[in-house]
Amino acid sequence: MFVDRVRILARAGKGGRGALSFLREKNMPDGGPDGGNGGKGGDVVVVVNPHLNNLIRLKYSPHQYAGNGEGGGQRQMSGKSGKECVIEVPPGTVVSRLPDPDMEPAQPGDLQSVPTPDEKLEIVADMISPDQRFVLCKGGNGGRGNMNFKSSVNQAPRRYEEGRIGESGQYQFELKSIADIGLVGYPNAGKSTLLSRLSNAHPKIAPYPFTTLQPQIGVIEYSDYQRITMADIPGLIEGAHEGVGLGHEFLRHIERCRLLLFVIDMSGSEGRDPRDDFAQLRKEIRLYQADLAKRPFLVLANKMDLPNSAENLKAFKRKVRYPVLALSAENNDGLDPLREKLREVLTASET
Repeated sequence: MFVDRVRILARAGKGGRGALSFLREKNMPDGGPDGGNGGKGGDVVVVVNPHLNNLIRLKYSPHQYAGNGEGGGQRQMSGKSGKECVIEVPPGTVVSRLPDPDMEPAQPGDLQSVPTPDEKLEIVADMISPDQRFVLCKGGNGGRGNMNFKSSVNQAPRRYEEGRIGESGQYQFELKSIADIGLVGYPNAGKSTLLSRLSNAHPKIAPYPFTTLQPQIGVIEYSDYQRITMADIPGLIEGAHEGVGLGHEFLRHIERCRLLLFVIDMSGSEGRDPRDDFAQLRKEIRLYQADLAKRPFLVLANKMDLPNSAENLKAFKRKVRYPVLALSAENNDGLDPLREKLREVLTASET
């Protein structure tokens, strides 16, 4: 199961209570106050684990609570701090605060609901780098023991403090995969086949639409040890930006990509005109996010081994004024020039 959006309830630990104590020993029957301070409550900390690729662990553990601090003791001994709660997330996770952080959910299932379009979430952290840490909820400070209240006019104070309550709230964790290249195309356009031929990924491949049901990440490796990551999302269809089909749920996974590859079925095997496919894909990307439509992109004419592909490619080039790379992912034709072109474009974008 692939999970890329969850909601959790996070609660930091409460600080320990300060101690009320007086020193009583054989030679000091009337010693002064010696009550120690309470321990600090544990923090809730988000940490990036580069070995994770989704948020399934949080789906089944939506309540994340840190430990409470221990109370202070005699002989001015401070209480032990509460154990921190560590939430491990994959790189590319965006953490947002929900509108009603103080509302206790009725049941864990409420935490998994998808936000409505009217919800405006406050982003509190963008977890990108491996081992990056962010304190989501700070633990409460421990209360002071009575030793802190001794003065010249009050030699035996009986005053102490309770520990402070830790921070808490409801948060949404949303994964936006980090990849250099994003594959965009209609269902059954050959994106998964292309990913498997170019990289070390092994996505499910079958001759029917919507074979890909979740994002797939592959790594393209070069002889000089350069590595390029590529993301494949479920195929888009008309109205994807409004929630039609499967791809709308995963468009966020190409938001961070530096280069987009529009994979077009040039054979028209699904009964569509390749020119209309490209125009519609560009429209869906633009309507989903205007800035994403301005990213550098390449157009790939796939399935050139099938009938009608050559003729359709000529008509496509007459209408589309962008460079087009012709290839057949199934037969490994045109993949070597594509690899070099990908490296060339990405290297140029870094300068």
